[in-house]
Amino acid sequence: MFSQAIFLIGPTAVGKTQTAILLAKNLDTEIISADSMQIYRGMDIGTAKPSKDEREVVRHHMIDIVEPTEDFSVGEYLRRAREVIKELSGKGKIPLIVGGTGLYIKALTRGLFEGPKRDKEFRRIMELDEEKHGKGYLHNRLKEIDPLAASKIHPSDIRRIIRALEVYHSEKRPITELQENKTVSHGYNPMKIGLTMDRKELYRRIERRVDWMVSEGLENEVRALINRGCHEGMTSMQGLGYRHFLRYFKGEYGLDEAIRLLKRDTKRYAKRQFTWFRKEAGIEWIDITGHIDPVEILGLFKEKVERIRELL
Repeated sequence: MFSQAIFLIGPTAVGKTQTAILLAKNLDTEIISADSMQIYRGMDIGTAKPSKDEREVVRHHMIDIVEPTEDFSVGEYLRRAREVIKELSGKGKIPLIVGGTGLYIKALTRGLFEGPKRDKEFRRIMELDEEKHGKGYLHNRLKEIDPLAASKIHPSDIRRIIRALEVYHSEKRPITELQENKTVSHGYNPMKIGLTMDRKELYRRIERRVDWMVSEGLENEVRALINRGCHEGMTSMQGLGYRHFLRYFKGEYGLDEAIRLLKRDTKRYAKRQFTWFRKEAGIEWIDITGHIDPVEILGLFKEKVERIRELL
């Protein structure tokens, strides 16, 4: 018996949050976040996390579930998110999954290659190699065996780099190849709705969002995280904004340059998201260029909403 699940996806700053809240209210359901940075507590401004008021209007899951100092794998996300999907389906609600993290969405719709068990000795050797040869050594090794994985992992994200090397060491095949070939029956039929808009308009929205983040106190948010023990080697601190301000604090560049680079890198991230989404089959795209009001946006896919209602 398969139940229905809705995926509302799209690039950063396209307007998913407000549209999702309105859609969830219309369908009397709850939202499951598919954002790899919104899982962390205390990282609110830089991740454009739904506000407390917004989360009171519609219940959100998979937000604020771990500390930024903790490791959190895609496999753990998949396990927890599936539990929520099962719970909502059991209540007769259609789960609404919202986000732009491609790997989370792919894991929920197609499954995940979990890989071999952790090898403590191999990891210890890798850490010693990085220490001996200097920062970037392991990332360069990964480039040689799995350039696609290396392009997706920041050179400072040692935990993920070592995991990719560990999988290759055990399986003799790149982790990206193994992930691509993984399929699984997940127990629900995904309806994927994508929000898109003119690239120039999206880039203007990104610039406004970054300016808003700075005015809302992104700098103080990052300082508070440092005081809690966060550092650049942690996955959480590789997020947009956080890594830029960490380098600003280290004196690598000034505040204006940090903001400029954050805007540039967020646009690049949006471009990568578009590239990923184009490869994902079964997305029903809605062009919301020129539309700001969530009510207006929801009206653009009224027929799809009515089709969803028939499934309730």
